[in-house]
Amino acid sequence: MSDRYPTTASGLKKMQEELKHLESVERPKISSEIGIARAHGDLRENAEYHAAKEKQGYIEGRILTLNAWIGGAEVIDVTAFKGQKKVLFGASVQLLDCETDKKVSYRIVGEFEADLKKRWISVNSPVARGLIGKVVGDIATIQSPGGNREYEVLSVDFEDGA
Repeated sequence: MSDRYPTTASGLKKMQEELKHLESVERPKISSEIGIARAHGDLRENAEYHAAKEKQGYIEGRILTLNAWIGGAEVIDVTAFKGQKKVLFGASVQLLDCETDKKVSYRIVGEFEADLKKRWISVNSPVARGLIGKVVGDIATIQSPGGNREYEVLSVDFEDGA
């Protein structure tokens, strides 16, 4: 796979930790569960066995996905952008919704790191794509399911935060 995935150093570390956990804890645990379920007899009507095999498939799929992401990770040192006035990968951006006058903040991160609870959005999201390249004072028009929304960029900050 030749695709590159932008990520922060903390994002790469998080992926590596999850991969290590899946390979060293979850994979052996599910193998044991399958062995125990198999010992219960007829596999055609063995719900424990089928559930364990399904979980094994998920774990193996996740391991493959993480290996691909880690292999294609392009770690970007966002602290190098400190003082930058333009919205770029890694930026924490404060916006003003021009329609409602409400302020909202987002941090633009890699796809793996996105977490709406933290207000961290993927660099590939419509909001991030609409903000990239804007500077304080610019109006960004973001396409949303309810139609276009306009946001004024109030501040741009770069931190190494995890």
